[in-house]
Order: sequence, then C-alpha cells, then structure tokens
Amino acid sequence: MVLYRLPNHNDLLGRVIAFTLLALSCLIVDENLRPVTYAPKLPSEVLDFNGDYVLIAESSGYENYRHQKGGLKDENVIVFMYDDIAFDKNNFRPGVIINKPNGDDIYEGDYTGHHVNVNIFYAVILGNKSALTGGSGKVVDSGPNDHIFIYYTDHGGLGVLVMPNGEYVYANDLNNVLKKKHAAKAYKSMVFYHEACESGSIFEGLFPDNFEIYATTASNATEASYATYCPNGAPKVEYNTCLGDLYSISWLEDGDKHDLRKETLQKQYEVVQRRTEKGDGFSPLGSHVKQYGDKRLSNECLHSYMGTNPANDNDTSVEYASSPSTQMVVNQRDANLLHFWHKYYKAPAGSHEKLEAQKQLHEEISLRKHVDYSINHIGELLFGNGSSSKVLETVRPSGQPIVDDWNCFKILVSTYEKYCGSLSKYGTQYLRAIANLCNAGVTMEQMVTASTQTCS
Repeated sequence: MVLYRLPNHNDLLGRVIAFTLLALSCLIVDENLRPVTYAPKLPSEVLDFNGDYVLIAESSGYENYRHQKGGLKDENVIVFMYDDIAFDKNNFRPGVIINKPNGDDIYEGDYTGHHVNVNIFYAVILGNKSALTGGSGKVVDSGPNDHIFIYYTDHGGLGVLVMPNGEYVYANDLNNVLKKKHAAKAYKSMVFYHEACESGSIFEGLFPDNFEIYATTASNATEASYATYCPNGAPKVEYNTCLGDLYSISWLEDGDKHDLRKETLQKQYEVVQRRTEKGDGFSPLGSHVKQYGDKRLSNECLHSYMGTNPANDNDTSVEYASSPSTQMVVNQRDANLLHFWHKYYKAPAGSHEKLEAQKQLHEEISLRKHVDYSINHIGELLFGNGSSSKVLETVRPSGQPIVDDWNCFKILVSTYEKYCGSLSKYGTQYLRAIANLCNAGVTMEQMVTASTQTCS
C-alpha cells in the first residue's frame, strides 16, 4: 500500500493517497544476478512528496518473489509486510531486501507478521485507528479532496484475495469497505489496480459505477493471471524464481517510461491490455485485463494518482517491449512449481540443496493431488458421478457476482479447510466449485459430512 501526497497545485490535485498491496516472499538476493528489465520503483518515487507512502506486503514464500514491488522514500513509508524475507536462509545478503537484481535495500515494516491481516487492512483503508491491534498505528487519513490509488498484487481466487494470516479478503467485504469510504466522503476519486488470478471476480456484479472509483484487473473473473521474468531452465540463469507479474510489470514499466502528465489511465489500460493479453509478445500465454467502475475517470492523466518522473517530461514515445532474453511466462499457480523444479535442477547432484528441493517439489505435487481429489470427491458425494462436474464447473454470466449468499460461501470454504486442510494458492482455482455448492443449495451440514468422508 503506497500513500503519498502530490505537491498542491492550486488545490486542483489535492492530496494523492496510493496503496500498493503486495505479496513479498523469501527471496534469494544474489549480488551477481544479471540485470533484468524490471520497473524498480513507482514514478512518484523520484518526486519530492510531503505525504506518506504505505506498502502492504502480504504473502510469504520465496516462490512468490515476483509479487514484490516498492522502492519508496523511507521517510514517507508505512509498510505492511509478512517479514519472512530479510533473514531467510536463502537470502545471500542477510537483512537486505531488494525488488530488482542489484537493487537498493527496501527493508522496513510498520505492520509485520500476524499484523498483516484482513482486519488491520480494512482499518487502515478506513482510517480507523481504534480498530488497530498493533503495528505503528498509521492509517489512511483522507478527505474529500484526495485522490486515492490502490495497487494490490497477491495470490487470489474467485471472489477472494489471499492473506498470510487469518481469513481471506472476500470480494463483498472489500466492496463494502470501499462503499464506507465513499459514504464518509473520504476521497475525491479512487483508482484500483489489482493483480491476482480471477481478479475480475472481486468487482464483477458488485462494483458500483457511480462512486468515483475506477478499477483495472490483471484478468477477468474466469482465468488465471501470469508471472513473468521467470527462469527458463538455462544453467546461466542465476535466479530460480519469477521476478514479476505480467500485468504489474506492464503498468509499472509503462509508468517508469512515459510522461504521466500527458498519459491517461485509458491509454495505460490499452498498453497494459495488449502486452498482458499477448504474453508480452514472447508467449502464447496471457490474460484479459478488464475495467470496472466509473470509467469516466479513465480520461484523467496518471500523474493525479502516481505522480510523474521529471526525467520523462516531454517524452513522446508510445510503447516499448522487454528483451525476449528475459522472458518466460507461466500461470501464477504454477510459478512455485517452476521455482522448486528449477531449484532442484540447479542444485549439485547428491547435495543437501538437491534433496531439499526434491522434497519441496514432491510435497507441492502431493498437495495438488490432494486438493484435486478432495474437491472432486466432495462433488461426487453431493451430486453423484454424473452431475458433479456440471455443478462444480458452472460459470455464471458476465455481470453477475460469483455467489448469491456470501455468508454460505465463507462457511463452506472454512468447512473444507477445517476438515481437508488449506486450499493453498494452487487450490484457490476451486473456489468457483465451492461457490457453486452454495448456489446449488448445499448446507454446512452436508459439506461437513462430505468433507469428513473425503479427508478423514
């Protein structure tokens, strides 16, 4: 979450508040990594701001390296981070965190560990200090003249965003929080950039178009998003995890390149849409970037929400592409599988590192088999072999929320995880199946019975 205030030009811009919600992970920090074409910082970093930045880093695990973004001015930063990176055994520079190869140290945090959770997240958005249970106590204290920018990148699934602690962020709850922010007249306009699988489902059928909020998502409500700058298997590749997400690096690199006083949100959307859908031009894989909410705001210039880099003043270029030598695009949910395989592939034969990587790889594959089996078996117990797949795989028409009864959805998700274990980041693809159980009238009692028969 990034919170900052632009210089006040006759009060036309007011105060700009931007959130960047990120999933940091345990990352190998190798001083010898080759340079990668990767946006190291938000355009606003190079400006002299008087306001605050808030960085929220949510998930854990080195295989989620790519979700990390940041690089903001220390004196203006409020950081939420799980904080399992800096002193992880894989970190070649203990106590240092970077967001690009050979980058500067950006390690610090106001909300860490168990304080990175849905309740504190909502409290910070709403500026509700009384609801905080720890951390620095900093919140988003905004008013009717403020422009708010939210950038959220993490794992997700149908109707949810994943948190490292406690409950998921559910789409209906997040939308209710945004509605409360609107009712409190706590902003002038808001822009929300969201990176996750099925990220369109967070807004589909729920997001109003008259609340002065404009959103874009990395994917629609039915597809995964993609990781990029991934190791391609060549021995000369030093890193063994994906360094970026395709949607995220597309808008970050676009903003890093152009004069944001002239480029509109709509123009950036079109650039990001083309690059993301085409797999950055070097892969048939990609996702469909979507727009939601008040699309009139897309005609505004980016600098109102992100600031601008004076070095790009009067820039006339249109688009640019990354070097194909840095490219490998994979499904977000397969990025950790790629990481474990690449870690195994690179480790010396017979070494402890190779045995550890092999164990991690086998555990990941076993977890996937368990989730695949348990969800499908629960469906068969509830609906029979002939009808199960039809119910579980139903996709609602565009414009409808993914479930009618959100309380039922939450209960069935927690029931499954109680008896069968965490869905895991891989298993979030089955949240549609669980939503469909609710839409088909399955009760908690029926879910308990089916889950215990399947997983006990």
